[in-house]
Amino acid sequence: MVVIQGGIGPAGLSAEDLHVLDFTQQRPRWHRVVVQGPGPGPRYGHVMALVGQRYLMAIGGNDGKRPLADVWALDTAAKPYEWRKLEPEGEGPPPCMYATASARSDGLLLLCGGRDANSVPLASAYGLAKHRDGRWEWAIAPGVSPSPRYQHAAVFVNARLHVSGGALGGGRMVEDSSSVAVLDTAAGVWCDTKSVVTSPRIGKYSADAAGGDASVELTRRCRHAAAAVGDLIFIYGGLRGGVLLDDLLVAEDLAAAETTTAASHAAALAAASNVHAGGLTGRYGFVDERTRQTMPEALSDGAVVLGNPVAPPVNGDMYTDISTENAMLQGSRRMSKGVEYLVEASAAEAEAISATLAAAKARQVNGEVELPDRDRGAEATPSGKQMSTLIKMPDSAGSNDVAPAGVRLHHRAVVVAAETGGALGGMVRQLSIDQFENEGRRVSYGTPESATAARKLLDRQMSINSVPKKVIAHLLKPRGWKPPVRRQFFLDCNEIADLCESAERIFAVEPTVLQLKAPIKIFGDLHGQFGDLMRLFDEYGAPSTAGDIAYIDYLFLGDYVDRGQHSLETITLLLALKVEYPNNVHLIRGNHEAADINALFGFRIECIERMGERDGIWAWHRINRLFNWLPLAALIEKKIICMHGGIGRSINHVEQIESLQRPITMEAGSIVLMDLLWSDPTENDSVEGLRPNARGPGLVTFGPDRVMEFCNNNDLQLIVRAHECVMDGFERFAQGHLITLFSATNYCGTANNAGAILVLGRDLVVVPKLIHPLPPAMSSPEASPERHLEDTWMQELNANRPPTPTRGRPQVTNDRGSLAWI
Repeated sequence: MVVIQGGIGPAGLSAEDLHVLDFTQQRPRWHRVVVQGPGPGPRYGHVMALVGQRYLMAIGGNDGKRPLADVWALDTAAKPYEWRKLEPEGEGPPPCMYATASARSDGLLLLCGGRDANSVPLASAYGLAKHRDGRWEWAIAPGVSPSPRYQHAAVFVNARLHVSGGALGGGRMVEDSSSVAVLDTAAGVWCDTKSVVTSPRIGKYSADAAGGDASVELTRRCRHAAAAVGDLIFIYGGLRGGVLLDDLLVAEDLAAAETTTAASHAAALAAASNVHAGGLTGRYGFVDERTRQTMPEALSDGAVVLGNPVAPPVNGDMYTDISTENAMLQGSRRMSKGVEYLVEASAAEAEAISATLAAAKARQVNGEVELPDRDRGAEATPSGKQMSTLIKMPDSAGSNDVAPAGVRLHHRAVVVAAETGGALGGMVRQLSIDQFENEGRRVSYGTPESATAARKLLDRQMSINSVPKKVIAHLLKPRGWKPPVRRQFFLDCNEIADLCESAERIFAVEPTVLQLKAPIKIFGDLHGQFGDLMRLFDEYGAPSTAGDIAYIDYLFLGDYVDRGQHSLETITLLLALKVEYPNNVHLIRGNHEAADINALFGFRIECIERMGERDGIWAWHRINRLFNWLPLAALIEKKIICMHGGIGRSINHVEQIESLQRPITMEAGSIVLMDLLWSDPTENDSVEGLRPNARGPGLVTFGPDRVMEFCNNNDLQLIVRAHECVMDGFERFAQGHLITLFSATNYCGTANNAGAILVLGRDLVVVPKLIHPLPPAMSSPEASPERHLEDTWMQELNANRPPTPTRGRPQVTNDRGSLAWI
């Protein structure tokens, strides 16, 4: 939760600090967010919203002198954080305070109501949207608002903005049927509890005017809070007259719930039918806890619904309509255990934004509704369907039959394009998983793949514990890291020994199969491409106190060294992070974490070239001894298993991996270790069983039937593995029960592949996040002779042991990258 500190008291306005409340730990904790430059300044009565899951907006309020109409935005995807004052085009709201704002899932922000400089309540509503070219624009929302109001609450459920309560000034509140109002942004109309609104309501509250609807009395309040969780709207507290309220109400938008599971054209006709009929669009039912009535199960069993994009966002544009995933809790849901259900439903909502209506806007022509041609012929849903049901939550606890959430791959991947100019740097997009044209094209790559004398006098003034801090301070620079001009590595062999000893003590007490919890980020092969690791940290959060290490764990799936030019930076930083955050950073072993492999594919050469022959060989031996202690797999929430290679022919149960004793070398390992670190899935889902692996004799590929058998045997839902370069950085296999992950871009300088990580939320929704390869550097070898020398030895090595052909092409005879040749 993000807030901007506001309010006014005896000492005047509070500071403009930005704070984050972390709910991921057992005890919630506040953190202050460092923001550079000037910001909105001290104010109160302002509104705040997160637009497009990216832009933190602060609008209006009062600076202690007058109401304001300014708009400020903070791009949460760009660090360092910085407020930017926007100058939106179009007719915007007047200076006001006590308005409300809520963001639709596609990035449209609706601001409604408020109190102007003359203390007059406002009825207008305005939409704020970001265009593809970066412009922001205000537009007046359509329809006629039922009533002016301020100090009210408003939340979006799908495309419907639900407004409740509010004040009119002079001690009066919104009291008639318009105390509950809905702006249907798909149909372009306002509704209250009676009908579609065509003129402002002016009636006062009475039992007759309310038609016996107790919800009108319930929502006669101001200064309350509201939140939407799925199709449910929760309202808490507020003021009614001089009475301070402490009740919790819940309403369900049944119309929106139906829309999320219905076909788009059916939803359009349903909305059009309601507009045309002008009949009852909603009704709120009420159950008072004083009657101690048992609440009915109003919600039917649901399932996870995956939406398809209407149009993919382009160049970071968050205004493009995108149909997103709707997470509906499986199994029956009893409302009687309110707090527990709210927590469970909030977790499900975190990665499942409500879907936007894909319906065409209905138009009334001569009293008839005219729809686009593609929607003609479909049957309209009868008008007068129930819009929502408002229920007062009882305090008594009952049973909570929420079924546990399953592991789901989010239907969109977050993509960062190559760095471009401008204030925002690399543009962020979100693409449908199904739009990745390269998914299914795995790249089958390179397979199994003097020096100054050692210092005799070691300066022991620096303690062992300070070496990890030195490494982190020197290397963890997500935005500012550049390849060193001098190739000499900044640590000596004694410091590397200290670092390895500290990390080895931690690995020695960890189990062979780690037991981890969500949320967690998962990284695939890095192969010494330290620049890609920094880019991933920069775009998607870094493991530091200034980053997100307090909120989310990090898991790395092996292959930290070889092939790339900065294996020493990669492995030493990861080891330092492991020592610094032993319970949050996790490393498992890959097939290149073995001396016989990384002696051939670059790591040994890099150690000698950058540390001198004597120190380099010693450091290479010490780090490889450490590799023998690395855990071999990780089990997340007992539902997802992560490993480097695969299950091969021999692994049928997790216990087989757990039984492997460490330290263990490849030579001493069994067929289980060989399968775990070296095996691959077959070419595609149509190739079942076990097949020979082009990597070399004794290695196999395993089909989707083996994946399903392994998952069933171990009560698992997903396997995440690395080991293979894939064009989009991630690839699904076995109908989504296995994901291959690769985090290094443009592998070996030739593959031109994207790199990816997987972010697993607390609700077990898996979101792929991508970076694309950077364009070639403009500097010439003549201008940077040391860099040219640096590139040459690795290019020569990769040329001598090239990646094997792309999957589907014949294997080269006597391929020097194959296990047989090694």
